[in-house]
Amino acid sequence: MSEIFQHAPLLTYSRRGAIAGAFAAGSLFSIGVHAAAGLPRGLFSLGVASGDPEPDGVILWTRLAPQPMEHDGGMPALPVPVRWEIAEDEAFSRISRSGMARAEPYWGHSVHVDARGLRPGRSYFYRFIAGSEASPVGRTRTAPARGTAVDRLRLCFASCQKYEAGFYAAWRHVVEEDPDLILFLGDYIYEGAPNKKNAVRLHRNPEPMDLAGYRVRYATYKLDPLLQAAHHAAPWALTWDDHEVANDYAGALDEGNGDPVAFLRRRAAAYQAYYEHQPLRARPPRGPDMRLYRTLDWGSLAQLQIVDDRQYRGPHACQPPGLVEAHKPYLSKINDCADLYDPSRTMLGAAQEQWLDERLGKTKAQWNLLTQQTLMRQTVQHYQDGKAEYSADNWSGYPAARDRIFRRWAEAGTSNPLALGGDIHAFAAADIRNPDRPDDAPIAAEFVGGSITSLRPDPDFKPLAATNGLAFAENEIRGYGRLDIDAKGGSVTYRGLADARREDSPISDIARFSLEAGKPGLHVETV
Repeated sequence: MSEIFQHAPLLTYSRRGAIAGAFAAGSLFSIGVHAAAGLPRGLFSLGVASGDPEPDGVILWTRLAPQPMEHDGGMPALPVPVRWEIAEDEAFSRISRSGMARAEPYWGHSVHVDARGLRPGRSYFYRFIAGSEASPVGRTRTAPARGTAVDRLRLCFASCQKYEAGFYAAWRHVVEEDPDLILFLGDYIYEGAPNKKNAVRLHRNPEPMDLAGYRVRYATYKLDPLLQAAHHAAPWALTWDDHEVANDYAGALDEGNGDPVAFLRRRAAAYQAYYEHQPLRARPPRGPDMRLYRTLDWGSLAQLQIVDDRQYRGPHACQPPGLVEAHKPYLSKINDCADLYDPSRTMLGAAQEQWLDERLGKTKAQWNLLTQQTLMRQTVQHYQDGKAEYSADNWSGYPAARDRIFRRWAEAGTSNPLALGGDIHAFAAADIRNPDRPDDAPIAAEFVGGSITSLRPDPDFKPLAATNGLAFAENEIRGYGRLDIDAKGGSVTYRGLADARREDSPISDIARFSLEAGKPGLHVETV
């Protein structure tokens, strides 16, 4: 290491330090080289992140953005060399791997490093250096070696963090949980225009429609110090839902059934901004297309099947004739109709369904976690004139596609399947049964882990819980879920904030469910 960096101060990591460091200035190596390098200060304003760990490596991410609220981040239109370092200690006295990457202007000067040559099941510290400036230090972890026995896995899962609806106290508590992995299940940003109604803070730019707008919207979120701290504390695995692009979109159709060509241009911009701001192992998007579905293995203990239920889904069911052609908004609540149960309707698309079928048949993991975006159980949202109304936008609007997954679990003998979800801005838990043998014992359990901030002012949600077969339903408390598993069993704990409108909100357990290997279904505990 050069003399400059040998004597530069370091920003060290700890669980408290992850939060404190996210508030701290990133200008650590201010030794006068900036003028020579021609780079502005504050390059690492958006922090760092890691994700998609494998036994020998992990993805490391940052984006150079000294002026993050500018569409180009305040960077020159030139590629910038960025050094990355991974160490076994937070003082970086034992560097395990290092190298150089290029922050390209086309990708918003984001950096995605596939750092390899690491040891399985180990914690590491990492940082980036550009010019004479170093990033905050992050901590990450590699996955255990494939097929090896693993003592335990602690995973925190969350979704739906609308910036205007609350502060990110939940992420402060996630850091304190010291998870092995953080799983984010969609709605990382919200795309709507600033709205003062019930807002604790406002989005800083108009509703994004192009790449410049989405970059500014991501920067708004990533400037939050508590969100940065959660990225600094552990590796993440992510999938998207609708608000990373536009509310309730389905494939190439937005909620207003507008011009698909125009919408796909918007989707291309949104997908690129998503890639630019997340620690993804996925290949960069090609226009409006980006493959996000993948698996993540945690030794022999667990496999995550991470799916994408937005990009490939078919149109919403039970819509009036001519609605799409007239470019009129879709009906979000629907009654029974023949179209609803059409077996050709898909939520995941044919290629992704085939991929998932293969994974569910081949997996050797003891626990199999279907990490998807929303509530899977068929649920009545309301009753109108004595008729049940369903959501057209979650799995209740695609029951045949959902039942194909449940049947696959049963016929393949998938070991200990669990479904983890988000989207509905509420906590929920339910047994899952084989649709061909509904009176038999459960084949799996489903857990929806609330929302970080987003609201669900629905007076019918809890009263209809029993009708919908939900063992637990809570839509007035924000928070996240924590999954702890080992070879014999484990638990899912729902953690609820006292007030998501407070940055310093305390948290408590609001529900807990025990898991027993080989005995699928819910086992409710008292808290």
